[in-house]
Amino acid sequence: MTAPARTRRRPEVQGHPAGLVSRTAAAAVDALVVLGLLLALQYGYAAVRCLLTGPPFTVPDPGPGLTAALGYASLVVYLTAGWLSSGRTVGDQLMGLRVTDGAGRRLTSGVALLRAVLCVALPWGLLWIPVSRRGASLQDAVTGSAVVHDWYGRTPGRSGRVTSDG
Repeated sequence: MTAPARTRRRPEVQGHPAGLVSRTAAAAVDALVVLGLLLALQYGYAAVRCLLTGPPFTVPDPGPGLTAALGYASLVVYLTAGWLSSGRTVGDQLMGLRVTDGAGRRLTSGVALLRAVLCVALPWGLLWIPVSRRGASLQDAVTGSAVVHDWYGRTPGRSGRVTSDG
């Protein structure tokens, strides 16, 4: 009995650099996850405040500047924590990706933080992927990281190591 075509194709890309579409989709999922968490926090705060002080139920409006700063900071913390803990965020897990140091190991805390700041500040850095010989984004080129397809976890013989950037 043969495996479905979808399952047979995954080993072909296992350990290879991820492309623009899968990485953009993972980034969009991550942005939605952080947005959902922030909205849940905002409405949770409003609910607790309403319970303690009484009606009316009002949602706080911190203003556009503070909202943007909290959003960027939350996204940086979220990305850094995901890459430090397992090398994946929710979006990466959904798309079957893992962020490594280019040799298949997890990122160090400094590299993960720098990469997260660069990803949030320069999201168009993903547009470097089609230009790069190793499929690296601008953030990967600066930090030496790599994003590889990793559907099954670490696969023997495929460390995710990639060649020099172009």
